[in-house]
Amino acid sequence: MTTDVLVIGSGVAGLSFAIKIAEARPSVRVAVISKENMQVSNTAQAQGGIAVVLDRVQDSFELHVQDTIEAGRRLNDAEVVKMVVSQAPERLLELMAWGTSFDSGKNGILELGLEGGHSRRRIVHHRDLTGFEIQRKLISHAKSLPNIHFYDHYFVVDLLLNAEKDRCMGIYALNKITSEKTRITSKITFLASGGCGMVFGNTTNPTVATGDGVAMAWRAGAAVKNMNYIQFHPTALYEAGKHPLFLISEAVRGFGAYVVNHKGNRFLYKTDSRGELATRDIVSEAIVKELKNSGEKHAFLDCRHLDQEKFAAKFPTIVSYCSSIGINLATELIPIVPAAHYQCGGIEVDRQAKTSVKQLYASGECVHTGLHGANRLASNSLLEALVYSHEAYKTVTHELDLLPAPRHFEEISEETSSEEADDEIIASLRQRLNEIMDYDLLHSAPKMAKLEALEKLRNMQDMLENYRPFNLGTVAFYELRNMVQIAVLILNDAIDHYLSKKGISEGIF
Repeated sequence: MTTDVLVIGSGVAGLSFAIKIAEARPSVRVAVISKENMQVSNTAQAQGGIAVVLDRVQDSFELHVQDTIEAGRRLNDAEVVKMVVSQAPERLLELMAWGTSFDSGKNGILELGLEGGHSRRRIVHHRDLTGFEIQRKLISHAKSLPNIHFYDHYFVVDLLLNAEKDRCMGIYALNKITSEKTRITSKITFLASGGCGMVFGNTTNPTVATGDGVAMAWRAGAAVKNMNYIQFHPTALYEAGKHPLFLISEAVRGFGAYVVNHKGNRFLYKTDSRGELATRDIVSEAIVKELKNSGEKHAFLDCRHLDQEKFAAKFPTIVSYCSSIGINLATELIPIVPAAHYQCGGIEVDRQAKTSVKQLYASGECVHTGLHGANRLASNSLLEALVYSHEAYKTVTHELDLLPAPRHFEEISEETSSEEADDEIIASLRQRLNEIMDYDLLHSAPKMAKLEALEKLRNMQDMLENYRPFNLGTVAFYELRNMVQIAVLILNDAIDHYLSKKGISEGIF
């Protein structure tokens, strides 16, 4: 199959890019590939909102820039931060023009929420379903465009490269329904495949977040940077044996909820004067420290003192989920634990979302832009995806005319093995990976523990590549291969940063 533009991922990064290309160039064929159905993505899980400076009296671009850089431990690219923050109002208006609705008061003015690390109210939201609302409306709008074609349940195995291995020509994919393998070639390939949260034992990410985009880009020779910058969200709802965990939005603390220990005491002010409104890395670190000292498995989020009627109106998804597992927020505490939430590093891109491989662009959580530094400021991620997809669109619309038609490959003909993949062993290895990859390994484990973990991962890689019952080309195998590769990249960067004077002096570890 051939197409002009190939988009991998149906979240906000992929869909906003696809829509803009399709509208600007009606004759251009755009294909959108999804690993599950098009509704499943990291975007759909986003509860909080989009950080946008709208109140120019109380707020400013400069303050938003400052908050972003402070949250990122001053390891951000300042010019990138300015570019993203300044585009926020325009990108928000585009979403609204495509049908996305956001909460507003009786006067029709958009409500602005407060989240950790923000010095002003600037979070535009749709209750606690902001990402779901955005994706729903983007899908609806994309479906109305005749030159966008959706292909659900395709697992992208690898990128196709030219003979010189410096140019992306498309993808090699597995149809999950028919088990057929196919090549899809394109002029432009756009990676918007999301993050890698499922690598970790505790995560808030959906099951599709297995780091596929970063892993395949790395195998294709693309530059990848700062993969150890994994942000842990401090308030994932703790449920023993559950993977992934349900997220309790940052906005709940902004609404006034308290973080308390098993004695019912607030403890965050011992670490930071902002208390519950400190940035995610600081709150997560404080909770982990408290749990180590107490020997408990989790802390709590206390919402009992809040106006329950207003809380239920603002956070219906959270109230509904808590109720479904027997937690009454008016009388009971929510057990919480830090969990892997957002990948701040990734495929290195320039300000036009170009990777180091020609004709390969990327946007969203799979990329490293320099916006976040070592820790993402709450509600900056959807904004980043919108801005970088917009910048890519501006460049790609001109580049398309300069590129030759995509090459047509004959359909893949491969012998199918009569052996069956050992799914139980693959599941066991995946569990072992989750046990290795945790908060302590990245943040407090000594060099020797990191090296020992890396050796375990290398052995796992060797087993996956060389032991026949594992590598029979199933989706389970491909996902595990990608996750182990991602874990190796994360640990390699963690060790490099640990050994560098910069990492030690700035308190990254």
